Amino acid sequence: MNSAEKQLGGFIAKFAPDMQKKIRAVRGALRKRFPTATELVYDNYNFFVIGYSPTERPSDAILSIASQASSVSICFIQGVKLEDPTKRLGGGGKQVRSFRVESPSDLKAPDVVALLAAAEKNARVPFASSGPGELVIRSISAKQRPRRKA
Repeated sequence: MNSAEKQLGGFIAKFAPDMQKKIRAVRGALRKRFPTATELVYDNYNFFVIGYSPTERPSDAILSIASQASSVSICFIQGVKLEDPTKRLGGGGKQVRSFRVESPSDLKAPDVVALLAAAEKNARVPFASSGPGELVIRSISAKQRPRRKA
């Protein structure tokens, strides 16, 4: 196990066991869906985030997993531009739309599969068609909200 994977494991270990399992399952599903993506990890004050980008540039990312003590969400960075006929996505900002993952099986739902495909299609930079993905630890906040429910 490389040091970035080890660090990532430590970040996830801060969460309650059920949340750890959900984060790992969602990450596994997105890793499988975007095998050449660069995973950009941020252990921030409010959220633990894993972004999926075709490059190491955060501005090229198309989506992210955002986790806090009580929830895991998928955030579509250019979500406002995505067709969402089932109204799966929420949010009122100018750009990002997200949905809360109740179960990792949510990522297999036809509307979510379509959203993932549309996000990839709309990417400013295309993902590589082959090769390994990469894991990059981008930032770690010294101060953080609790990762487990009180």
